[in-house]
Amino acid sequence: MGDWSKLRGSRTVRPESVAGPPVVVRCGLTDSLLGGLTVSVGHFFARAPDEERLAAGLAVALDRVPVFAGRLRVAGGGLEIVCDGTGVPVDSHDVDATLGELMSRVTLPTAGLVDHVDAAKARAGEAPLLTVRISHASDGGAVLGISWHHAVGDVQSFVLLMRVWSAAVEGRALPEVELVTDRDAYLDRVLPAEDCGRPGFRVPGPEEAAVLAREVAVSGRANRTVQIYFGDAETERMREAYSAAAGRRLSNSDVLCAHTVCAVRELDGDGDGGTGGAGGLTVPVNVRRPLGLPQAVLGNLLGEIHLETPAGCGPAQLAARLRAAVADFTGSHLNLRANLAFLESIGQSRLGDCVPLGFDPARHRITFSNWSRFGLYDLTFGSGPALFFSPVANLQLPWVTWLVEGFENTGSLLTAVLPARLTGRLRGAEGHALLHRFRAAGDVLPPTAHAVRRLA
Repeated sequence: MGDWSKLRGSRTVRPESVAGPPVVVRCGLTDSLLGGLTVSVGHFFARAPDEERLAAGLAVALDRVPVFAGRLRVAGGGLEIVCDGTGVPVDSHDVDATLGELMSRVTLPTAGLVDHVDAAKARAGEAPLLTVRISHASDGGAVLGISWHHAVGDVQSFVLLMRVWSAAVEGRALPEVELVTDRDAYLDRVLPAEDCGRPGFRVPGPEEAAVLAREVAVSGRANRTVQIYFGDAETERMREAYSAAAGRRLSNSDVLCAHTVCAVRELDGDGDGGTGGAGGLTVPVNVRRPLGLPQAVLGNLLGEIHLETPAGCGPAQLAARLRAAVADFTGSHLNLRANLAFLESIGQSRLGDCVPLGFDPARHRITFSNWSRFGLYDLTFGSGPALFFSPVANLQLPWVTWLVEGFENTGSLLTAVLPARLTGRLRGAEGHALLHRFRAAGDVLPPTAHAVRRLA
């Protein structure tokens, strides 16, 4: 953030108590597949949390959730997390900007709100798996910017850490956490004997691999991040209309996903990269609930729903197909055993050549991650509810979206990374008319919504 950000202090926070040899967690296949990714988010508070209480609470949280305070290492062809208490860097900055001005920067790669974990260095054991950056705004507000390595765990795992941390700061009872030391062995015990049989990743040929590598290399220049806010009343009108058209009850997530995907497809001209279809849709699924697993288990307990979205597939139809897929996830889409079988067939040494099915930019395949209903606005850290929570721009791979609760815990906020030309159309009059055709003239946006840069 250049001259307008001044370092206030820097420290390393370690678990409250480290006794005996370090616990070693054997990562699973899904963890290893996500080993090149980091996730970065920001909590925006009107009143800055007390830094000493934050540090003390984080030490307690890292004691209970030690995977975030350790280091990765490669062992036996896979990854391991060594929970050695190496710790987490926590930096604090004074920023010459108001909280609203900081909110307006959240979609910019140069926002300076998070110290993004270096995925490659962390995978090699040369960098931390979690970073914390506290940005003190000029009006007394603050941003708690967090970044973590995806191999450590999914959003559910991150939220477990944050819940323990917030509870420790406020002196409340700490949530339960379940640490599994061999993640694939754990899944082997709890998974059904058979699944859908279709692996969730593939090995591209040399030509496609080169195209995908170029896509990653130019992602920062070619793509932009846009945010779209849907109010509660707007979403309810949408849900009622699409449920009536589909002839079944649909969830808010179903309709927001289908509505946005169809709007993007229309603005993109049903773009399909010349493949003859209109892309597709991938929806990550937290498998804890459909498999009846404890919510306290750490790791990347993720499956995926893969749907085709042919030209002419309307939002009500797509939402109904998504609802059916969620209802029959374990029967038609669970594929964790298929993933393991596929890796066994190609050999562990080729894991690095694998690409998730959801990463298919040539076909404009959209990935829709639902982060709502995780209680992210319940994390107060002694400062009261956050005004705003958001993903923070990092690696800008295209056709990726996230859904979270919106400003001041109202409505829904969808963050999307798309080609620059398309984000411009989404923000324009045509995009606004498509996206917000269920918004009424009397709907009022939360005051904080007006701070975000070029909200669609």
